[in-house]
Amino acid sequence: MPELKTDIVVIGAGVVGLAVSRRFALAGLEVVLVEQEPTFGTGTSSRNSEVIHAGLYYPTGSLKANMCLKGREQLYEYCNERRIPHKQLGKLIVATDAEEETKLEAIRQQAADNGCDEVALLGEKEFDRERGALQAVAMLLSPRTGIIDSHQLMLSLLADLEKAGGIVVWKTRVESVAASTQGASVLLGENVEVNAACVVNAAGLGAAEFLPDSDLGYGTRLAKGDYFSYSGRIPFNRLVYPVPQPGGLGVHLTLDLGGAGRFGPDVTWVDEVDYSIDSAKRQLFFERIRKYWPDCDIEKLSPSYSGIRSKATRHGEVLDDFLFVTEGAESRSKIIHLLGIESPGLTSCLSIADHIFNEVY
Repeated sequence: MPELKTDIVVIGAGVVGLAVSRRFALAGLEVVLVEQEPTFGTGTSSRNSEVIHAGLYYPTGSLKANMCLKGREQLYEYCNERRIPHKQLGKLIVATDAEEETKLEAIRQQAADNGCDEVALLGEKEFDRERGALQAVAMLLSPRTGIIDSHQLMLSLLADLEKAGGIVVWKTRVESVAASTQGASVLLGENVEVNAACVVNAAGLGAAEFLPDSDLGYGTRLAKGDYFSYSGRIPFNRLVYPVPQPGGLGVHLTLDLGGAGRFGPDVTWVDEVDYSIDSAKRQLFFERIRKYWPDCDIEKLSPSYSGIRSKATRHGEVLDDFLFVTEGAESRSKIIHLLGIESPGLTSCLSIADHIFNEVY
């Protein structure tokens, strides 16, 4: 069996795998990034809302809260430096009744606790100016929320990686990962063994496959979300979100960089990866949308695409945070599994990369 040696092996060329690989390569380490598909970002990274999140909702002190807040600033700076298409549009979180208005204040407080001091409930004048065609009794404005061309972001991260000497192996499946006294052994699909000082498992939806057998009980569950596009004019220049629902942020309106609108995602728990869309959901989407946008025309809604997010679990219970599981006691002899890298994973990609690098070096 052919054997190769390197410093770092990263599994998965989604946006987080690319960012992690880039971070190690820029530090002068030998990096091999392994991806089973013929190109990057074919899973969660290319099937999301392409939103730069501000860090409002997450529990204070959580990995999501800390990494999103840091990551959004890093991402805006990186986009400006590399001229990656993006816009800081801001978003409105809309309360449509008194009960939701109470929840809106809780979100504002959570945002403040997380350091998002720019997030504020709109006063009467600002409310009247922003409301437009929205059905609302109160609104929260997050001015640091934005949108990004995720493909161009990943393309730039890949270019940085390759310029720094990193190697990407496409169309190659990782069969197994095992700890050893020298570091870790990675068995590839062509019966090739790669020995590395550190392995970072950023395999997204497939990350749990490489977890060690242990009594810790870590795993993942899959949550599917469908998106519907809107063929008519969208009378808003900000993103519009309802008050969050269990499992997600509700069927919200996002805009692409061309100004076209799309709604989603909803949340459906699934057991396998399937990106088909049930067109019969149009009525359900319409009912949820018209709660905050009464003028929505159901005839202009059509199925667009779906995405699947990975939720970290322990003993079957869903954990509402990123989860990093580490094998190996020595700082430079580790296998690090990245679980539950869902939203705000795109926003947090550069801060996640820094965190993993600092865990190793």
